[in-house]
Amino acid sequence: MKRIINIAVLAATVLSVSACKDILEAPTKSSLDESVIFSSPSLAEGVIPGILQSFGETNSYRGRYLVYYGTNTDVEIHNSLKAIDDDKSRLGNYNTTFDNGQMNTDNNAYAKFYEGIERANMAIRGLRTYGNVETDAQMAQVLGEVLVLRAVLYSDLIKGWGDVPARFEPINTETTYLPRADRDTIYKQLLADLDEAANLLPWPNESSKTSSVEHASKAFAKGLRARLALAAGGYAQRLDGTVRLSQDPDLSKEKMYAIVKQECLDIINSNTQRLLGFEEVFRRFNQENLAAGGESMWEIPFSEGRGRVIFDLGVRHLKTSQYTGQNRGGTVGPNPIMLYEFDEDDARRFVSIVPYEWDRAGDVADAGAFQVPSSLGRLYFGKYRYEWMGRRVTSTNDDGLNWMYMRYADVVLMAAEAINELDGPQAAAPYLEMILNRAFPTNAAKAESLLAEATASKTAFFNAIVDQRALEFTGEMLRKGDLIRWNLLGTKLAEAKEKLEQLENRTGKYANLPEKIYYQTNEDDETITIYGLNFGDTDAAGAALNYAESKTWTMVGSSDANTLWDALVYPGKDPNKQQYWPIWQFFIENSNGLLNNDHLN
Repeated sequence: MKRIINIAVLAATVLSVSACKDILEAPTKSSLDESVIFSSPSLAEGVIPGILQSFGETNSYRGRYLVYYGTNTDVEIHNSLKAIDDDKSRLGNYNTTFDNGQMNTDNNAYAKFYEGIERANMAIRGLRTYGNVETDAQMAQVLGEVLVLRAVLYSDLIKGWGDVPARFEPINTETTYLPRADRDTIYKQLLADLDEAANLLPWPNESSKTSSVEHASKAFAKGLRARLALAAGGYAQRLDGTVRLSQDPDLSKEKMYAIVKQECLDIINSNTQRLLGFEEVFRRFNQENLAAGGESMWEIPFSEGRGRVIFDLGVRHLKTSQYTGQNRGGTVGPNPIMLYEFDEDDARRFVSIVPYEWDRAGDVADAGAFQVPSSLGRLYFGKYRYEWMGRRVTSTNDDGLNWMYMRYADVVLMAAEAINELDGPQAAAPYLEMILNRAFPTNAAKAESLLAEATASKTAFFNAIVDQRALEFTGEMLRKGDLIRWNLLGTKLAEAKEKLEQLENRTGKYANLPEKIYYQTNEDDETITIYGLNFGDTDAAGAALNYAESKTWTMVGSSDANTLWDALVYPGKDPNKQQYWPIWQFFIENSNGLLNNDHLN
């Protein structure tokens, strides 16, 4: 499956659509009759790579959505953030305009998501009409997977653009142009679709297809349904401009939490997924281990010549080396305050956040690389590393690493959140405990202490969930959606702004941090040891180590025109009035007057 995206053009001839007008033109005539395609499992399975082709296009997930959705928050920021009027920075600083130069094209993520949806709609129609899904298990599994892929695309459309047109049937002349729909109608359809999909799909490793994380399984369908239920039952900026909960009784907070609880407990009790050691999760992921049954639940598959996960989100390599033929990484990185949100003994800290980049000496492309400290203002996500891969990246423009869309830890924390709301903190404690025990494998007392604090009250437990989801999923771009559904986006950005200013000026809780970091190269001539990253470290103790090098530890560079705390949100902008991107100008102008961005003004 990982390589099948290379031949997805073949499958796309079966279900062919073109991006145009407000979203898409009507589909072209299929080169094969639907009655033939959807009466044969081997042919029907070919629609899946055709849909996934829309995920991997240049301006779809690959080069736009994955790198830009999710910034800026208290956890993740664009690493060129201080260029506040740059189109890339504007995608994260709550000042995005509908003519954004990075996005306002006819083939961008918005169009490609709808292209994939149209392909899915055609496949669903064909499968229901000709596929005998009631009696043919193979056909049923194809239908289940297509329903899941359509739900993924709609979920991310809503996360990116809020209320969007609802298309659940193939386009015809009457539906070429559609206005925004209330997202509640879309959520209700997706919740029903995923309930159906879960009944059609096998558990991980229950079939040959679900032995790979590149195919949807029952576990992922249920996990995605839980994630969508949390969003549907949470806060959001609505078409009337207000930030509020849904007014649809079918999407009440209590009903949505009940869905989350049931779906997550079904997954947990199935014993088909498991938590791994935290570093093991991401070493295994970077080594492209696609076996189901670990922590990864589903991944967007990219071929070796497609995909920019490390390219944009990984540890920076200043030059090519034995690990990579591209000098990239670090377009997006951790908010600097996150380095100090982790406890010193938290095993997630230096897997999630890397305070160095890679360099090499000389002009030989495959010469040995070595680590050098970065700056406090430019940290990297350690979950995505060229140096952890099992192959050298040879493309200059793509790394081919998949995107881990959901992992089991998310299911465990969603269960904890829902059960706390419905049954109280004591009932939810075992699930939070699973995450804390893994986070502190060498300090059980710390895990016990944090759990005791969390279970003191329902509010304390919720606050612990807010904190632990930040720590657990740093760099996985879940935070913005979480903050929106909790109605904490503006609050947490304001807190982050204050902390960033204190960190730069060494005030508040950061008052006693050392001014410098002290470092030396280890015996392997590749890695470094750094002193000065922890509370309690001092310049006196650092200097006494007699390490070979030291460096001022600051967020400010000589050429910086703005501070990080002022650039986190564009001056004068309210994040809660800009929770979503506008629909781009191209689509507005080609919508026959039915689309606008009035609610974002």
